[in-house]
Amino acid sequence: MSFTPRFTPNPDGLAAEFYAELARGALALQRCEDCRGWRHPPRIVCARCGSERWRWTPVSGRGVVYTWTVTHQPMAPPFAEDVPYAVVVVELEEGPRIVTAVGELEPSALAIGLPVEARVVHVSETVGLHYFVPRSR
Repeated sequence: MSFTPRFTPNPDGLAAEFYAELARGALALQRCEDCRGWRHPPRIVCARCGSERWRWTPVSGRGVVYTWTVTHQPMAPPFAEDVPYAVVVVELEEGPRIVTAVGELEPSALAIGLPVEARVVHVSETVGLHYFVPRSR
C-alpha cells in the first residue's frame, strides 16, 4: 500500500496549526513550556501541569506500532477502494501516541512494536498529512 491522500481536511484552531506544521514539512507536536510534557492531540491546557504555555516542537518521527484496527467495510466513499486498510496508533519515541496510517505494508503484516518512521505529504500551503512506513531496526 502506498499513501495517497483521499481528501483534504479543513481544520481550524489548534488542529489547523498542527496541519500547517506538516505543510511546512515537519511532524511537530505541542510541548509544554513549563513541565516539558508533550501534548497530542493539540489543546490549550497541559494535562500534566495545567500550563497554557506551549510551543510547536518537531519530533523525531520515529516510533513503534502500539495498536491498530483493520477496516473491511467501505464506510467512507473516498476510502472504498483501499479496503481492507488499517488505522494505526503509533507511539512516538518522545512518548505521545498518534493515529495514522502505515504505508508500504499490508495490514496483515502489522505487529505490535514494529518500528516505523513518519513521512509527510504536502497537500497545500496550509495542510500536510502524515503517515508512517516500516524502518529497519
